[in-house]
Amino acid sequence: MTNDSVVLVTGGTGSFGSTMVTRLLDGGVGEIRILSRDELKQHEMRTRIGDDRVKFHIGDVRDFDSVDRAMRGVDLVFHAAALKQVPSCEFFPMEAVKTNVMGSSNVIESAHANGVGSVVCLGTDKAVYPVNAMGMSKAMMEKTAQAFARNNPGSKTVVSTVRYGNVMCSRGSVIPLFVEQLRAGNPLTLTDPDMTRFLMSLEEAVLLVEHAFAHAQPGDLFVRKAPASTVEVLAKAVAEAVGVEADLQVIGTRHGEKLYETLATREELARAEDQGDFYRVPVDGRDLNYGKYFDEGDVAESALDDYHSHNTERLDVAGVKELLLGLPAFRKLLDATPVS
Repeated sequence: MTNDSVVLVTGGTGSFGSTMVTRLLDGGVGEIRILSRDELKQHEMRTRIGDDRVKFHIGDVRDFDSVDRAMRGVDLVFHAAALKQVPSCEFFPMEAVKTNVMGSSNVIESAHANGVGSVVCLGTDKAVYPVNAMGMSKAMMEKTAQAFARNNPGSKTVVSTVRYGNVMCSRGSVIPLFVEQLRAGNPLTLTDPDMTRFLMSLEEAVLLVEHAFAHAQPGDLFVRKAPASTVEVLAKAVAEAVGVEADLQVIGTRHGEKLYETLATREELARAEDQGDFYRVPVDGRDLNYGKYFDEGDVAESALDDYHSHNTERLDVAGVKELLLGLPAFRKLLDATPVS
């Protein structure tokens, strides 16, 4: 990435996109294009950033023409646009397909047509063994990216994907909800106290994307290693950080939720490269010779376990509290309004 690089960020007004844009500006990038649907959020971001290197494009990844207009002359793409809320995708699964699968295909095909150097597609742990529509649609996004790499070996465009767990303090995450409930003097609502989730900051998510851009081969998948905690421990840690005694109320599992989340399957780990803080999983290069699928196996897979939030590093209340207090976004939440 150079000072004259042009970067397109789809869904750029969201939590990830905003953090990515700030980091790119600090790095001296030439131009950043934001492609998103919400003109109010674009106006607010334009006012907040105040940098004429950021150009705003109204459009929707579902519409190829609006994607293609924003893509002309672009060097790199960070594809963050998605429907991410599990319950809404459960009730409207075809909307998730249109944005997360077909929209991603539009981004990839437009990037290829315009000679873009690299596309990094943002994924989620919910794409592994998916039990909900959001995870299924994001799994299909990964398959779409990998199929492009497999079917277009001569393309100038390197398409890769990344997977990460819950991003702490991002829009729609449970931590702002807990803080809001504490402010109002209400109980902290838990779906299942024993449910575990990975814990990652926005900055770590951005580093994962930058790592993918710097190291990706066509079709690669990158996973960021992360600690985890139970939802009960997370709730107690938030309460301690706020200075309020936790009053926990169990409300039961919501539509499409899992007890724990998986970042990489044992099949993926069998061919993965351990890169320290990351796993690099190369694309499965088998072709349509179906005999390979049935006649060839990998004995090493049986000795591995999936990498999930039940078997990764598990943080206690003190560990999660320390992690939270180190996040600028969490401290901003605490400073916003005093707790009653």
